[in-house]
Amino acid sequence: MENKEKVLKAIEESGKPLRPGEIAEKAGIEKTEVEKLIKVLKKEDLIYSPVRCFYDVKK
Repeated sequence: MENKEKVLKAIEESGKPLRPGEIAEKAGIEKTEVEKLIKVLKKEDLIYSPVRCFYDVKK
């Protein structure tokens, strides 16, 4: 599974917005990598930030 998919899956399974550190923990990926992927996923319009520094998947 690609890291982008792991990040999306971690957020989806939590059922609530998560911080990058929480996503990293759940996905088993380095936090710095998660932060890079968040930027990519936001550009691709797959996730959004409902509250500053928290991220959730677009439904």
